[in-house]
Amino acid sequence: MNNIIKSTLLGVMTVCTLGTVATAQDTFTNKEGSDYKFKTIYDLEETEVQNQNRTGTCWSFSSLSFFESELIRMGKGKHNLSEMYIVRNAYIGKAINYIRMYGTFNFGQGGAFHDIPWVIKRYGIVPEEAYKGLEYGSDKHNHTEMEALLNAMVIQLAKTPQNGKLTTVWQYAIEGVLDAYLGEIPHDVEDFKFNYEGKEYTPKSYAKHLGMDMNDYISLTSYTHHPFYEPFVLEVQDNWAMQSGYNLPLDEFMDVMENALKEGYTFAWGADVSEKGFSYRDGLAILPEDETTIKSKGSDEKFFNSAGAEKISNAFLAPVKEKIVTQEERQIAFDTQETTDDHGMHITGLIEDQNGTKYYTVKNSWGTDANDCDGYFYASEAYVRYKTMNILIHKDALSKTMKKKLGIK
Repeated sequence: MNNIIKSTLLGVMTVCTLGTVATAQDTFTNKEGSDYKFKTIYDLEETEVQNQNRTGTCWSFSSLSFFESELIRMGKGKHNLSEMYIVRNAYIGKAINYIRMYGTFNFGQGGAFHDIPWVIKRYGIVPEEAYKGLEYGSDKHNHTEMEALLNAMVIQLAKTPQNGKLTTVWQYAIEGVLDAYLGEIPHDVEDFKFNYEGKEYTPKSYAKHLGMDMNDYISLTSYTHHPFYEPFVLEVQDNWAMQSGYNLPLDEFMDVMENALKEGYTFAWGADVSEKGFSYRDGLAILPEDETTIKSKGSDEKFFNSAGAEKISNAFLAPVKEKIVTQEERQIAFDTQETTDDHGMHITGLIEDQNGTKYYTVKNSWGTDANDCDGYFYASEAYVRYKTMNILIHKDALSKTMKKKLGIK
């Protein structure tokens, strides 16, 4: 980003200064009245914060935000890519899988980071201006009605196909609902033509123009129920495409994340945001050693969980001692389903507080009005260590040693 969220004077504490190259004298905080004093370590460039609103499509918003930063890193300039184009085509894949599995597979709004490469390889990509995905009389996304119709259709198709077998046109019916709500696209995407910056493209020719090789992007995680340094399919419901990621020991996993930012690479971040220490309103995700002081007030179902609820604790006003997370504790939390696959976001930088504790700068997709950080928040190293499900990253962000361990060229 090239702007400053709130005006800053050199050496004066400000609220959530983002998107600038901070000097050693610049300090900022998470909210008005907070005693957190942050300094920037790495701050990489990204595009504007978007708003998924009443949809479960964080995976598309966060992944495309990541790919938009990738285009900046590659010298391709700033592009605003269409989240709903990805969502629409992923729905087709989910419907096919659901029917093939006789209705026993996952179908819904959720998805995973690797859905974006899955879609782009098959259907290409388009800019936001070519496909906004808002055909239902609103300027904000809301998929409640659309999902209800799609769910009813696939359930019925899987349960009682016509005369005991599926027709050859059921997929067109699914596409018809998607066309109605998100915007019409020909069954053959090569027939979808649009003008952008004075040139005519199809989704596939535009993807070629952008020049990103989807085979360069990999998923990483860290769990002990599979061998380290080998790929495995992460067992979460939204991994409908059953794509695999590489498994790393926790310390090496954390090293990859920090080193990536050091080398100029951002990454998409999937994490559990249902913890007591996650307070988007306060601009923080922390893992206090003593969580009993944190109280929740009300709930906020706007984003399909209670992550937006108001949290009351002094831990969001001044640094506190955090838990030391081991590989074993992380695994237990996953095995007992305390850690759940909640939310996809985009990590764009690294900061530290006055005690030297590191925090990752996280770009969210809940708009810019819900906290003092204009849609960003800071996740402590302890929180990231404990609650990260997986990341999507360019393979060249890995060191030569790590690539060799994973067998990546």
